[in-house]
Amino acid sequence: MLVTTISPDQIDLIVKNLHQDPFAVLGSHQIEHDGQMVWAIRAYLPEAIEVAVIDPKNHCQYPMVSIHHPHFFECIISDCPQLFSYKLKVTEWVDGKKSDRIIYDPYSFKSPLMTEFDRHLFAQGNHYQVYEKLGAHITKIEDVEGVYFAVWAPNARNVSVLGDFNYWDGRKHQMRKSDSGVWDLFIPAIGIGCSYKFEIKNQAGHIYEKSDPYGFQQEIRPKTASIVNDLHYEWQDQVWMEKRRNSDPINQPISVYEVHLGSWLHGSFETPPADGYPMVSAADLKPGARFLTYRELADKLIPYVKDMGFTHIELLPVAEHPFDGSWGYQVIGHYAATSRYGTPQDLMYFIDRCHEVNIGVLLDWVPGHFPKDGHGLALFDGTHLYEHADPRIGEHKGWGTLIFNYTRNEVQNYLLANALFWFDKYHIDGIRVDAVASMLYLDYCREEGEWLRNQYGGRENLGAIEFFRHLHSILFSYFPGILSIAEESTSFPLVSHPAYLGGLGFNLKWNMGWMHDMLDYFSMDPWFRQFHQNSVTFSIMYAFSENFVLALSHDEVVHLKKSLLAKMPGDDWQKFANQRCLLGYMFTHPGKKTLFMGMEFGVWKEWNVWGDLQWDLLNFEMHQSLQKFVKDLNHLSQSESALYAQDFSKDGFAWIDCSDRANSIVSFIRKDQNGQFVVVICNFTPMGHDHYRVGVPEHGFYQEILNSDATIYGGSGMGNLGGKWSDQSYYSHSQPHSLEVCIPPLSTLVFKIDSSKR
Repeated sequence: MLVTTISPDQIDLIVKNLHQDPFAVLGSHQIEHDGQMVWAIRAYLPEAIEVAVIDPKNHCQYPMVSIHHPHFFECIISDCPQLFSYKLKVTEWVDGKKSDRIIYDPYSFKSPLMTEFDRHLFAQGNHYQVYEKLGAHITKIEDVEGVYFAVWAPNARNVSVLGDFNYWDGRKHQMRKSDSGVWDLFIPAIGIGCSYKFEIKNQAGHIYEKSDPYGFQQEIRPKTASIVNDLHYEWQDQVWMEKRRNSDPINQPISVYEVHLGSWLHGSFETPPADGYPMVSAADLKPGARFLTYRELADKLIPYVKDMGFTHIELLPVAEHPFDGSWGYQVIGHYAATSRYGTPQDLMYFIDRCHEVNIGVLLDWVPGHFPKDGHGLALFDGTHLYEHADPRIGEHKGWGTLIFNYTRNEVQNYLLANALFWFDKYHIDGIRVDAVASMLYLDYCREEGEWLRNQYGGRENLGAIEFFRHLHSILFSYFPGILSIAEESTSFPLVSHPAYLGGLGFNLKWNMGWMHDMLDYFSMDPWFRQFHQNSVTFSIMYAFSENFVLALSHDEVVHLKKSLLAKMPGDDWQKFANQRCLLGYMFTHPGKKTLFMGMEFGVWKEWNVWGDLQWDLLNFEMHQSLQKFVKDLNHLSQSESALYAQDFSKDGFAWIDCSDRANSIVSFIRKDQNGQFVVVICNFTPMGHDHYRVGVPEHGFYQEILNSDATIYGGSGMGNLGGKWSDQSYYSHSQPHSLEVCIPPLSTLVFKIDSSKR
């Protein structure tokens, strides 16, 4: 009768995948057996028919015997005080024949890479680089290369690694649980490119197959497995990064080109990408169309943005998402760059190329919610782990998504580390945080009775508020010179003020009020604008309460809202003139700027995520002219410090006249800290004026440095012949001097005093 060194109950737990510490049974163990100290080596190898322990150094083999179960094997080695580094020779049936393979035993590598201190920091919510430990990591243990897997699933009964390396069999690589709820396992002799998931069993034994929350890459949808990647890339942007570290973007010109990579421009299956990446399409794309890769976009998009004069590219979410139609806002893989357009290294290359030509890169970041897809975070370990259990605080019914539980340290840590991850590994220059209002308010888009108040009886989500303060207290200390922009649509106070002053810590906030006012104003017939002058002027009442970004974004040109050009009233000439006037006012108004792709040359169709932009419109002169106007606006707003240096100070702005309702005209001054200034005049009607007087602060020759009605921009050519001398004897608008100017219809004019002609 065979004498075993372990109880059948322990073997059953392994065979049935019920053991939370398989290392206690499998691998090597020094034990007392028959009165002497021996080594017991055990292995559970489904489908194996024979197994032997191999001593590679001494070329010895020790046969293992199956005990209690045909695939559970044990070998006793005596007279060996120090166990050698062993391998296993496994014999299996392959195509009807016996076949041998030599493998390492995963359970012989006992040291976890996630230390007790790592687990302590994670439990506190303060492990800001936890992505270096959780997930899948190429590493070497005892001179053996492989992949270390670790996943947080505290309420799971059991967790295994599934992969193409074990035929997706959860019995073969059972993980070990720590007291912090982290499961881990080192699997030797696998590496980059391996596909894997975690098989998670809840307490009732129900199986969930989950992609890795910290995985660096995922398969191209509709496949859902994670892919091992080491994120290694040789960066060439050291000059850019050093310059950024020593700069304050708040005092610099910022003009952002907002882009959805999958619909800016498409490629063709007739021309495969030179980088060799698989061509990716979608059922809703036009026949023969495919997505461009990150590297193709680097060759096409970056030169275009540089030529147009934008300072930054903002990418709609590129974190992995299963549904193209979500635009990226329903994220599954928060640490994985989407594989639609290439590998993580390909995205790094794109960002590196941006920095090479002095273009910053912003990412839309989505910490507010996540989808319910079965392979994602929902019910991750069989319980409401990342989300609240109560749908009154845990679900966005209108979006069909779940809300992160910001009161749980490990969940906060997941998101905090994720923000730092994109700056650390991808060298991004800023984040635009999506749907901040939905995070701040417990009653967001909820009727009475559908939400729960906080502990003080209020509607504010205190966990989310603390999350933002925590995020920004570390983000700017780790990465000075970067941007964090809030898409926040309410009057929540101090959004762009530091956390130590009671703010949320963002350094910029989208001005949603300005956007709504201006689109309402410009969509109405110009005759009615005289009754809505306050729509143009009201934003200055609060312009310096926050650090605002004026944004005309993707949200304003979808879902039957029409394109920006199509919103404008009048005939085609007036539509183009209206859009130039709006953009002129936008770029001279206090605040940084964001413009969605296609607005710069006047697409007629609203944005369609499945199509690309109407680039053929650039065959027509009016669209070319609008594109040139935006290009010149960018260069003007960056060359004139008066238009950016004091965007967030009342000292940088002064009305000349905001009350000319009858003519729907406003005039104002923008100035920098050194006294340099420009005069801006906007006429919001199709009625021109030959002799319009505007007060100015100094005497001299005022050069007309921008006229949106110039013929080169598709206008009528009405203007001031290059500029005007001020009238010293004519006091106007509380200014000591004045200009008598010609104001074209539907126009923005910018004047600057010529210092050589004072």
